Amino acid sequence: MLSKNRESISGMFDDIAPKYDFLNHFLSFGMDILWRRRLVRRLDKKLRLRAGKDHGDNKAAILDVACGTGDLTIALARKGWSLTGVDVSEGMVEKARQKCVEKGVEASFEIASADSLPYDDGAFSAVAISFGIRNFDRRSECIDEIFRVTAPSGELMILEFAVPRCKVWRAIYLFYFKHILPLIGGMISGNRGAYRYLYESVMQFPRYEEFCKELTDAGYKNVSYESLMCGVALLYKAHKPKMRS
Repeated sequence: MLSKNRESISGMFDDIAPKYDFLNHFLSFGMDILWRRRLVRRLDKKLRLRAGKDHGDNKAAILDVACGTGDLTIALARKGWSLTGVDVSEGMVEKARQKCVEKGVEASFEIASADSLPYDDGAFSAVAISFGIRNFDRRSECIDEIFRVTAPSGELMILEFAVPRCKVWRAIYLFYFKHILPLIGGMISGNRGAYRYLYESVMQFPRYEEFCKELTDAGYKNVSYESLMCGVALLYKAHKPKMRS
């Protein structure tokens, strides 16, 4: 069983933070950028439709959980939303803050774990997570906490790796993911274990309808997913229902 306690996860990501962005883009052949853009487009459209119905302004608050070096945080902030990013890794958050300064993007960041978010109930119109939820220890508690800080009628969108259903594509993908990616990632980052962990964590994570059920059990409605690159990654979408008075 993989160790996912806060200390081991934060230490691992602190260690690879300096090379994290380069390796993400290089090892995914730039597809991670396109996948995040898909999430941004989907979430931006949802929030603008909601703002139009509510006759509100364009400053809905979004929480980026497990924000890493802030790629998703920055992309959403550029759409005009109010962004907060949280992560357990100080190294990753420091990198995210530096990138925001360099790119002239306004966002706030905090060191926090997904199972104890330091925010009020319903504080955010939307929550987004990109390639981080598989790292959560006590995942059901984390999902409950994310549900708590999501406002009624709010949105949840999650990007995560998966395993393709097509047998031929799955075999090619898993060979690369298990053997080639850890070798290259380890040589460049100096931490091969982190990229072995990537493969192992993806293989252990529930996917497709199984993970959708976890979100439904937490109270989300209209839970669905989009397959990206024939199942290499999935974009999960869920809606928190409006509370009855």
